[in-house]
Amino acid sequence: MGAPDHGRAETVNKPIALLGGTFDPIHFGHLRLAEELAESLNISQVRFIPAGWPPHRGQPRAAAQHRLAMVRRAIAGNPRFVLDEREFYRNKPSYSVDTLNDLRAELPPGTPLVLFMGADAFLGLTTWHEWRRLFELAHIVVAQRPGFSSVAWQDALPDPLRRILSTLRGEQAEEIREKPYGRVFLQTITQLDISASQIRDRALRGKSLRYLLPDAVIDYLNENHLYV
Repeated sequence: MGAPDHGRAETVNKPIALLGGTFDPIHFGHLRLAEELAESLNISQVRFIPAGWPPHRGQPRAAAQHRLAMVRRAIAGNPRFVLDEREFYRNKPSYSVDTLNDLRAELPPGTPLVLFMGADAFLGLTTWHEWRRLFELAHIVVAQRPGFSSVAWQDALPDPLRRILSTLRGEQAEEIREKPYGRVFLQTITQLDISASQIRDRALRGKSLRYLLPDAVIDYLNENHLYV
C-alpha cells in the first residue's frame, strides 16, 4: 500500500531516482535539485519519498499527512516526478535501506536505482542504518553547490567513505545503466540557499514565502494553518 502503481512496464531497466526527506515543507531547493540531477543523468522518473518517522532528527513540525499533501501539490504537473507514500505507511523508522530493499523486490531485476542526496547528508552517511548496504542496492548521487570546495569536503569525509568514494566514483551518466547499483557520482547544481527551517521561521513571523516554494504549497500552508 502506498507505492506508485503505474510506470512498471515503462521503467524496465530504466533508472529510477529517489529523493527522501521530511519535506517539512518541500521547497524549490528540493525540486530544483531533483530536476537538475535527473536531467544531467538522463533519469526519467524521480520518486519523492516523505519520511514518516525520520530516524536522524526529531519529529517534523507538520504531520505526515500534511507533508504528503504538500509534496503532491508541489510535484503536480511534472511528469518526471512521482510521490511514493511507502514510508508513511511503515510503522517504524524510515530507513533508506528498507525502502531500497522494498523497491528491489518490486521492480524488474536489473533496474538501476539512484539515491539523490546533498553533500552534508553524504558526509554523515556512516551514521545511517546499515549504511554499507546502500552501495549494494543503489547508485548514490551527491549534489554539490557551485563554489563548493570538493577537496575540503572529501578531506572531511570519514575514512571508510573516502575509500568508498575513491573506489566507486563514477564520471559518466552512462555508467548508471551499466549496472543496477554501486557507483557514486558528484554533481554540481544551481545554488538555491533555501531551507525548510527558514520557511517555518518566516511563516511563524508572518513573512512572505513567495518564490521560496510553489504557490500551491503556500496555499496549503495557509489553508491548514501550518507553522504558525
